[in-house]
Amino acid sequence: MSGVQTITVEAGEGDQRLDRWLKRRFPLLSQIRIEKMCRKGELRIDGGRCKPATRVEEGQHVRVPPISDTPPPPRDDRPKVSKVSDADAKMIQSCVIYRDEHILAINKPAGLPSQGGSKQTRHVDGLVEALKFGYDEKPRLVHRLDKDTSGVLLLARTRQAAHQLSEALRHRETRKIYWAAVAGVPIPNVGSIKYGLVKAGGHGARGEGEKMQCIHPRDVQHTEGAKRAHSDYVVLSKLASRGAWVALVPVTGRTHQLRAHMAEIGHPIVGDGKYGGSGQENLGDGWGAQFGGIISKKLHLHARYLEFQHPVTKKTVSIVASLPEHMAQTWSTFQWDGEDVPNDPFDPEEGFV
Repeated sequence: MSGVQTITVEAGEGDQRLDRWLKRRFPLLSQIRIEKMCRKGELRIDGGRCKPATRVEEGQHVRVPPISDTPPPPRDDRPKVSKVSDADAKMIQSCVIYRDEHILAINKPAGLPSQGGSKQTRHVDGLVEALKFGYDEKPRLVHRLDKDTSGVLLLARTRQAAHQLSEALRHRETRKIYWAAVAGVPIPNVGSIKYGLVKAGGHGARGEGEKMQCIHPRDVQHTEGAKRAHSDYVVLSKLASRGAWVALVPVTGRTHQLRAHMAEIGHPIVGDGKYGGSGQENLGDGWGAQFGGIISKKLHLHARYLEFQHPVTKKTVSIVASLPEHMAQTWSTFQWDGEDVPNDPFDPEEGFV
């Protein structure tokens, strides 16, 4: 049993979750033990309390309480049974839309969470074992999409790529464009939404149903927990006054930002029961977040396009993800054609805006 240790995060170890960093240092340490040490304040980063998901950075000092140094049990050389079923492996591999030696991207299906959480046992992070493609280490998620949002999701195949991509995303050096169907038609056709966001508690003992609440920009600095948020939109096509196909850019990256922002201006995203609701009024005919008829009740929000600088080659990489089936059917019903608009309709050189 070791005593209390203060360990410095070394070069190359930065920008990863505390629990993963610890498990590489102490292979016998369980996730339950890590969570307990965080709750009790026994684990600290530069003297401050932390959580298992807190990201460590190079040069930080991590206080680690006594940990058993009992040698690991004899190695079991029997073939390990994959935790990913054949069906899930085939499914997640079919989602790959870009791959090279350093990164890969998938077109995440709607309904599949990016990571595990409350009552979520099947998620992308748990299926990446099937995306190793000959590498020893599993690819790492460098950003997330909401469970019901489909589209481009980027993963790093090496620690170096993960660090550089995370930095690029954090400093907004990537270009993300989403497609959505919304209730009513936003006016003007091109605009920015700059309401701040603060987490509003949900119902239930564990806060089920919590959501983000919009705060007027002038009130953000006076509202505890509120963060500034900025989204841009452009109307790509109109369905009379009943609805619209819009492109969205999350200039900042807050939780549920696009969904909360569109609902706040009266144009909830179709199928968004959390922020739209069946009674949500809008500037059209008050359809709320459902179009009715044959239009799917699933969320109509899709991460269509991602552009970024490759972490190794430094070349510009552009990835486009096709619409999920329920959105493709809606687009077909309304005769909206993706070939009619550029990948980046906000680009003045494209001549769309």
